[in-house]
Amino acid sequence: MRSANNLEKIESQIMSLPISEQIHLIERIARRVRSVETKSAMTLNWIDLYGTGKGIWGGEDAQNYVNHMREDRI
Repeated sequence: MRSANNLEKIESQIMSLPISEQIHLIERIARRVRSVETKSAMTLNWIDLYGTGKGIWGGEDAQNYVNHMREDRI
């Protein structure tokens, strides 16, 4: 709950900034998020994903599922 209050305070402060400063802040945040995202993507281990989609087909053969989805598009 405390985190929500902090976010509300921060948002209130941001809204009181001139638009140009709000845009500058957005750019800085986006730059930071991109750099963190790039670092985490480089450490992704695809082997960890093995078996995560096990139940997605609902017992149906994967190829039948794909064929069915393609039919729905036409």
